[in-house]
Order: sequence, then structure tokens, then C-alpha cells
Amino acid sequence: MPPKNKSDTSGLEKLKKDLSAGKPGQLYIFYGEETYLRDHYLGRLREAVLTGGLGEFNRHDLSSRDMSPHALEEAVDCLPMMAERTLVEVTDFDLFKAGEKEEYVRILSSLPDYCCLVFLYDVLEYKPDARTRLAAAIKEHGTAVNFVRQSPRELADWVRRHFRAQGKDIDPRLCEELIFLCGDLMHNLQQEVGKIAAYAKGDHITRADIEAVATPQLSAVVFRIADAIGEKNFDRAAATLGELYQMQKTPYEIMGALGKQMRQLYSARLALASGKNAAWVSQLWGMRYPADRLMVSARRFSLPWCRNAVIRCARTDLAMKSTGQDAKELMTTLLLELANTA
Repeated sequence: MPPKNKSDTSGLEKLKKDLSAGKPGQLYIFYGEETYLRDHYLGRLREAVLTGGLGEFNRHDLSSRDMSPHALEEAVDCLPMMAERTLVEVTDFDLFKAGEKEEYVRILSSLPDYCCLVFLYDVLEYKPDARTRLAAAIKEHGTAVNFVRQSPRELADWVRRHFRAQGKDIDPRLCEELIFLCGDLMHNLQQEVGKIAAYAKGDHITRADIEAVATPQLSAVVFRIADAIGEKNFDRAAATLGELYQMQKTPYEIMGALGKQMRQLYSARLALASGKNAAWVSQLWGMRYPADRLMVSARRFSLPWCRNAVIRCARTDLAMKSTGQDAKELMTTLLLELANTA
């Protein structure tokens, strides 16, 4: 979902300014969905702090298993060897669930000038409690950096730059389709861009190049199933379902995605009936990309059909989880029924 408020990105802007000025701060919290950006800026922070002297020798890593106020204090108090600063990285330690919070408040409030301390939330989710003294200490002495998913324009520009770096160009519209197909996380897109650029023979990326080697995300393939149903093309819907099985997706995963797709179609059909536009649907579902595709697809279905499809998906999902019937057979029967009644 897009950033909810300015605070989601203000931390990143502060980090960029610190790095540009060559003066990293003393305390950072790194968290968020966009791990590619997080790793990129963590690398830049390491380069900025660990300059001269013995380099990596002045870096101290602590895992959640090793963490305690004593261990943290020992790490931050280590003097730099033949350099100006040290870097302490703490990975997946939940500060707000830890005991001895007052000790952590004391340490974070009195970090030595030569130390840069980073709390990295990778697997764990960062959930600060704004009512606590610990949150106040972090706000006063450090910067919480939320690496959010990029906006559509930023992401499209980034994808095109990566293609150009490999001597390729891609049409903006096709770039948007690639993001829709493969998702909007940069780490995954970087891999897809590399595969497609290596496969493409010409200077311009084509749709055939993308279809040949790109690995689609589940929601994009399920969207194809919905389109096939809208055309009453059961054979194509079944073939697309087979592709998902080849991708090692389980009937339960597919059912969950198909159920969500049908609920979105229903809401889009309701929007059309009440004169609302794609922007309304996009906001309703927190979609990061325009809901135009969804609105076009919804025009193929009647409102009663959409309502019934949502009900049938829910019933099939329940049957999969409670009756012991073969999940693949239930899925095939559902697709056949939806295609015949569309």
C-alpha cells in the first residue's frame, strides 16, 4: 500500500541528507517492506561509517539471541580502531517487547559520538509504542527509516533505468504491464529485469520477451483466469490453472487469490452501477496501481453473477478446508460453473 503519511518517508529523507553530507547519525531504525532499498541504504551507511582504518573490524553485529543491555553497551562502547567511528548492527531484536526497557532508554540516550547504532528489522515487524519512554528516546536521538514500496512513477522510472543500464529500452506501457505481472517489490523486479534483458535479442524489450522468461505473481495469473471466465473460455481458464500448479501453487493458495479477485470484481461492478470510477475502487482496496484493468474486466459480468461468484468462492473455500474432498477437483468444478454462468 502507499505511504499513509509523511512520517513514513521522512526518515528516509533524513537518512539521505545525512549520507549526502557525509555525517551519518548515531541511531537508526531500519524497517519496511522494500528490502531492496533497505539493503541499498544499509550498504551506503556501512561505506560512510566504516571508512579508513581497519574497516569491517569496526563493525559489531548483534543477533536477538545475543542481545542484552550489557551486550549492547559493550558494543557501543568499543573504541574505533584507526578510524573515526564504529558501526553496531542489531538484527531482529524487538525493542518494545524486551525487558529492561529503562536500560535501553539509558543506552540510546547517551550513545558516544563515534558510534552509529542500527536496529535492523528483517523478519520481525517494527511496532513502536508511542506512549513509552523508549519511543520518545528513539524519536529524540535517532531516525526511524521506513522503506516503503515505491510509487508507480518512481518504480517505472527505476525499471527503465535498470533496462537501460543493460543496453535495453522498454515502452512505458509495457513497463507498467511488467510491474503488474511480477509485482512491485524492487528485489524481485531486479531479478526479472536481469532475466528479460539477458533473453531479449533486440534493443527494445517486447511483450514476447517478458512472457518467455518472466515469473508472474499469483494475483496476475488469477486475473487471467477471471478474464478467461468472462469470455466463457473454460479451456483457457483450466490451462491457466494448470500453469499455477506447475508453479507449485496449492489449491488453497489459488482459492484465496481467486476469492479476493472475485470480491474485487464485485466491488468494481458495484462501482460501475453507482457511477463511481476506478480511483474509488483503487482506494477501497488500497491498490498501488490504477484499477482500470479491473473496471474493464468487471464490465464483462453482471452484478448478480459477481455476487454469486463471491458466494461460490467462499463455499468452495470452506469445502476445501472442512469436507475432505479433493481440493483440485473442487477448484476445477468451480471454474467450470463460473465459466458456464458468466
